[in-house]
Amino acid sequence: MILAVDVHYADQSAVVAGIVFDDWADEAVCASYVSCVGQVSAYEPGQFYKRELPCILRLINEHDLAPDCILIDGHVYLDAQGRPGLGRCLYDALQHRPVIIGVAKKRFAGMADECAIYRGGSKRPLYVTCAGMPSSVAKKRVESMGGPYRYPALLKRVDRLCRSTRIRDCRVFAGNARSPVINGR
Repeated sequence: MILAVDVHYADQSAVVAGIVFDDWADEAVCASYVSCVGQVSAYEPGQFYKRELPCILRLINEHDLAPDCILIDGHVYLDAQGRPGLGRCLYDALQHRPVIIGVAKKRFAGMADECAIYRGGSKRPLYVTCAGMPSSVAKKRVESMGGPYRYPALLKRVDRLCRSTRIRDCRVFAGNARSPVINGR
């Protein structure tokens, strides 16, 4: 099972969405999940993981998800020296299971050129970093994802899901109460 996640913020709340699919070339979704998070941390430059990591962990724990791989919109490593990004922090928080692949639209300063991939005839690259598998394998998997454009179709879909769930309509759940689950193909 592959899980793609994304988070959308409004004020001090967030909606985190996840979609599950079985194969890298899939354009169909097996299931979709949404979690609502209240009182997220403020954005701190260079410390983005402090804001986003609790949201992703909430989605995984709240819906008892056990993927083999998690795709994030962001970086696993920020530079060629291995400075950890959100993905590495997630990998550590999940005790080095599952594999984490970061797909970023922008290059972080100091990122190695070999992180770049080109999809869909675009002249602008995506930047792929990972933890738990060789980077050459992660890049091939992202290159093989469905969709004719630069950004894979399922990553666009999870972005739309979290942005389309309005925070004001999504009650923020406290304690162990569950957020909405959206299942279906």
